[in-house]
Amino acid sequence: MDFSSVKNIIFDLGGVIINIDYAKGTDALKAYGKTGSKVDFSQKAQSELFDLYERGDISSEEFREGLRAEYYLEASDEQIDEAWNSLLLDIPAERIELLRALGEHYRLFLLSNTNAIHMLAFNKIVEDNFGIPSLDSLFDKAYYSHLVRMRKPGGAVFEHILAENSLKREETLFIDDSIQHIEGAKKVGLHTIHLAPPLTINQVLKEALPEHGA
Repeated sequence: MDFSSVKNIIFDLGGVIINIDYAKGTDALKAYGKTGSKVDFSQKAQSELFDLYERGDISSEEFREGLRAEYYLEASDEQIDEAWNSLLLDIPAERIELLRALGEHYRLFLLSNTNAIHMLAFNKIVEDNFGIPSLDSLFDKAYYSHLVRMRKPGGAVFEHILAENSLKREETLFIDDSIQHIEGAKKVGLHTIHLAPPLTINQVLKEALPEHGA
């Protein structure tokens, strides 16, 4: 990709910065269920309960109660949180180093479909491993779906970021591992990179740094 026209980069979080394993989380929740029902949450699709939580339309307490009701879970709040957070894996150090280097040359933004329980967990991961108080400190601004009340792939959340930060769409790159989110960004005129496994941001953004000729 030609990075000469890019001045702003919007990053997805899960599968781009932090490694995730959807099945690990859903299997951990399923283990508390009395019926063995599959928990309807994946990279491509999810049930309305998860949509509501990621849009901030329900609280963490309501989300836990919803899980108990929908999947007949017998688990404490702490057990549910631990199971739900188990899908969050590690953040390789080279990704943090890349973000710091890119921040010297581009305006960086984070856009994540996430929720209050996960936000506490991933910020603890970065603090414990890198001494960073929160992911927000690596970006000009972070946008979390449950706080802005909008989710990808809807165009409204992309337009919100562009307008709030006076960004030109033709100068803005969006990186995500989910194709439906990439398609949403394309519809509003952003440059995009679909980070399909096994690609990593360190590979696709290697040439975005000036020392590599960008």
